[in-house]
Amino acid sequence: MADERFDLLTMWEVAKLLHCSKAHVCNAVAGKVRGCPPIPAVSLGRRKLVRRETLLQWIEQHEVASVPKPERNRT
Repeated sequence: MADERFDLLTMWEVAKLLHCSKAHVCNAVAGKVRGCPPIPAVSLGRRKLVRRETLLQWIEQHEVASVPKPERNRT
């Protein structure tokens, strides 16, 4: 029985879950993606791992609803 607190994901696994590239996830973890708060990760030397629960919390905290732009009056 695995301890869910230690359900660690690799950058590749995070990328697969978020439907983006591994490079983009690495940039997001490093805080290099404009308008995107860094994804919390554990560093083991050069290797980075993300807890599944932390990733889910990060998504919920930073999820934004799409707000339609008001129409401009054309006169």
